[in-house]
Order: sequence, then C-alpha cells, then structure tokens
Amino acid sequence: MDVELSDLSAFVAVARAGGFREAARATSGSASGLSEAVRRLEAKLGVRLFNRTTRSVAPTEAGTRLLERLLPALSEVDLALDVVNAFRDRPAGTLRINVPANVARTVLPSIVPPFLKAYPDIRMEVAVQDSFVDILAEGYDAGIRYDERLEQDMIAVPIGPRTQRIVTAAAPAYLDTHGRPQHPRDLLDHACLTGRFAGGGTAVWEFERDGEIVRLDPPGRLVVRQGAAFDLNLTAAIEGLGIIHLFEDWLKPHLASGALEPVLEDWWQSFSGPFLYYPGRRHLPTPLRAFIDFIRR
Repeated sequence: MDVELSDLSAFVAVARAGGFREAARATSGSASGLSEAVRRLEAKLGVRLFNRTTRSVAPTEAGTRLLERLLPALSEVDLALDVVNAFRDRPAGTLRINVPANVARTVLPSIVPPFLKAYPDIRMEVAVQDSFVDILAEGYDAGIRYDERLEQDMIAVPIGPRTQRIVTAAAPAYLDTHGRPQHPRDLLDHACLTGRFAGGGTAVWEFERDGEIVRLDPPGRLVVRQGAAFDLNLTAAIEGLGIIHLFEDWLKPHLASGALEPVLEDWWQSFSGPFLYYPGRRHLPTPLRAFIDFIRR
C-alpha cells in the first residue's frame, strides 16, 4: 500500500497531542496541514482513524491499534536517521521525556535551559505525568521517576538532588487558631490539604522518627489530583485553610518568608532523588546521549 511516511508521522503527532492544534504547536507545523495528511491517510486505508468533535480528537479503535504498531516502528526509523548525527558538528534532533510534576517544577529548571544553550540544535518535548508510564509504548526517549516507580529492565542515571524530603507546613494564623500538632496522628483532627492519584487513590502521608513510621490518610478539606494542581493546595495553605504535606523544594520559599510554618519537623522523611531512565539500546538517540552526558557532568 502506497502510504507516505509523513502522513503516518502526522497521524502519530495528532494522536499523541490529542488534537490538530496541539500537534501543530508540538511539531511547528500547521493544523490544516496535519488535518489534510490524516484525511489522506484515512482515504488510503479506508478506515476512520479519529473521532472528531468540536471539543476533542480521539483515536478510533482502528486508530489505537495503528498507533500501537507505529510508535515502535517510527522510533526505529528515528534511530536509523539519527546515525547521521555522528557526522554533524553539533548534535541535533528532538528529545522526548516524561516526568512527574515535582521534577518539572523543582529539578528541570536548573538543567534544561543550560542544556538547550549548550546544544542549540536539539529540541525538547517534556510531558508532565505523575502516573506510571510505559515510555516505549508512549513514544518517549526517556522518563524521570523515583526509584520505587522505575520501570524494570531500564538503565537509570541520577538526576537532580540526591536527597529530597516531603515536609509538612501551615500558615501561622491557622496554627494559632487550631493548635500545633505534636504527633502525626494529631493531623486527623485538622483540616488537611491532600492529593489524589490519577487512579483515584488518595496520597498517604508518611512520617518517620527514631525508627517509628506513621502512615495517615488524613481528612482532606481540599483534595486535588496529583501534579501541578498542588499549586492550588499551596495557595490554600498560605491563605490559612489547612495543613499541607509536599516536596520541600515547593515550600522552601514560603517557609523562608514566614508565610508557612514548619509542622512536625522532626518527623519529616528523607528519600533518594529522581533518576533519568531509558531503554538499554546499543544505539541511543543522539539528543538523549547528549542529555545523559550533560547531567553526568
């Protein structure tokens, strides 16, 4: 069947981005050009690949099956074309990574700008997603996760701070009114600002001191989905609406300014920092190799 590779690439871009405009922004193309490419592909295949409404574009069952087969195939094409990068003066290409919200907010800002300045011909696509992701199936070159969430059979490279903490805090006005917890279980009698995972489960608050571990599912006055929505919880905490339990780097400026006050500080738990992980291929895409070398330096 005479199908253009560019049309297949357009289909994948739209499916991954969830729309023609979004795909156009991601690929620096035009929505009309992508739409025409998909229409051309559908006509040649004789099946509808997307269900289109005024609000969304989603793959049909046929489109989903095609996407599952195309992603690894196009990845191999990219790897084959990437071989010529060895003959260039400067590495070039696109690096696609999937990261959790905390990493996007507190780790990548000190790494990505100097990396892109050092490699002006490399383009990065960063997807923020807190849930488990099969990076190969989703078409990413690499991911960043903490060690307990790493996919098996992957190579892992440390990135960012090697020790991090989840800290607990509240506005002084809230604590003046409702009292200062002396033990983690006291939180059960407080208004807490909590999170929920994409799968629906609530995020357990964990504390540790002198070998004693306490895990709580405190009552949530405000519950947000894990990720960037925690900014809403942070604002609510500063406004005195309850107690927050979040990555230290998110809260550090507000603890320093006095807008938030530490709570149960001797119970704060430390854990190892995140890792960049990727498949153990013999030939890595040049942008990924450059990124690995950069963070190792």
